[in-house]
Amino acid sequence: MDSTHKHPLICLKLPWNANQNPKNPNFCNFEGPWLFKSLKNIGSLAFGSFNSWINSFNTSQLSTRAGPNNNLKLRRKVLSPEEQGEAEQRAFAAALASTKQATVIEFYSPKCTLCNSLLTFVSEVEVRNSDWLNIVMADAENEKWLPELLHYDINYVPCFVLLDKNGKALAKTGIPRSRLHVVAGLSHLLKMKHPMKK
Repeated sequence: MDSTHKHPLICLKLPWNANQNPKNPNFCNFEGPWLFKSLKNIGSLAFGSFNSWINSFNTSQLSTRAGPNNNLKLRRKVLSPEEQGEAEQRAFAAALASTKQATVIEFYSPKCTLCNSLLTFVSEVEVRNSDWLNIVMADAENEKWLPELLHYDINYVPCFVLLDKNGKALAKTGIPRSRLHVVAGLSHLLKMKHPMKK
């Protein structure tokens, strides 16, 4: 008989067999082909890079710009809460001073995942309706918005308030139950004030 040990054809490592003695000739030590090891290394490198990119993204870098459309922009500089509140207040003042038919104030919180998921949708709505509508963002956690929070009776976020061209509140969305519920509420607000097409 041959005194050399033959390795098993199939190697099963079960958790309860993890402490087997590697000097045992029946011990199975599976080493995969070099191709699998390379793919594993590339995958872990890609996953690590993706995680570091996600962790480096700071949502506080999102801020409004006071301009004709009040679009959201990414800025390099992180604004303090006072600066952020002042920028949002200037955007609100510019929206009310414009000649557009309506203004929508979105009361949000930077910590609110539902609010953050609506950023792209709200930007698209603003672009599509820029001929008659202004949309302004208002951080409900910023004390500069306290008078408006009390005046419009804002108890939850996200909350959209529809204002006419004179700044009078016409309606607001209800308590958010889901993203779909908030989108439907905003759509309903826009249909209330959308100018008639001739």
